[in-house]
Amino acid sequence: MTTIPTIVITPSTAAEAYGRTARGALADPTAGSAAPSFGASVMQAVNQAIGTGNQADTQAMLAISGGSNMTDVVTALSHAEMTLQTATAIRDRVIQAYQDIIKMPI
Repeated sequence: MTTIPTIVITPSTAAEAYGRTARGALADPTAGSAAPSFGASVMQAVNQAIGTGNQADTQAMLAISGGSNMTDVVTALSHAEMTLQTATAIRDRVIQAYQDIIKMPI
């Protein structure tokens, strides 16, 4: 029986990964291209998370109809679960940062 490795994802590593994805995996860092805006990076991350969930749903429906094997289903669901955990961790950090800013004296 194989086990799925547990990966700890911190908000900073997630932000770096999304930044690399937005710039392109093969982009030259010395090319001087403009960095994508924060809003565009967030929108891309949300769209990728939604796509991951949709892929997991598709695999589950294929398994129910008998058109997919369980390995593909478990892999897709594990990936969707990791994506959801990452999104939840980022959301929690953003809310905590907002609360810290609100508590600051003027």
